[in-house]
Amino acid sequence: MNPLFLLLLLFVGIPLTELYFLIQVGAEIGAIPTITLTVFTAVLGGMMVRVQGFSTLLRVRDALSREEMPALEILEGAVLLVTGVMLLLPGFITDAIGFILLVPPIRRALLVYFLKHSGILQRQPPFRQPEQNKENTRVIEGEFRQVDDD
Repeated sequence: MNPLFLLLLLFVGIPLTELYFLIQVGAEIGAIPTITLTVFTAVLGGMMVRVQGFSTLLRVRDALSREEMPALEILEGAVLLVTGVMLLLPGFITDAIGFILLVPPIRRALLVYFLKHSGILQRQPPFRQPEQNKENTRVIEGEFRQVDDD
């Protein structure tokens, strides 16, 4: 698909669709309830993104303490950032997508799916200090005592 078409869709198509749905909902339930609902979803979404972002940060810290690369957790943090932006934008479509992405199993499944199909995801051993070659290591056992030159 043409990248220019995707940008056009992103910056023109989505806002126009959001505007259409906001007008339709406003005609159905009124302007004040529509504005209240839009602000409520932004505040609720912001609080939920904050809680899940903190949880993701704790998982990153735990993975690092186990000397594992927290790649999936870092990507989840990036998706949560995009989710937060989607929830702060006025509109019901972006809010619906944002709330769907707030469900951790759905978010992880989408990440793994996109990573597998993009060829990025590969299993790698955790990063650790290089170990010495055991064949070239020589251990000399013994006892010692300190002797003063007095």
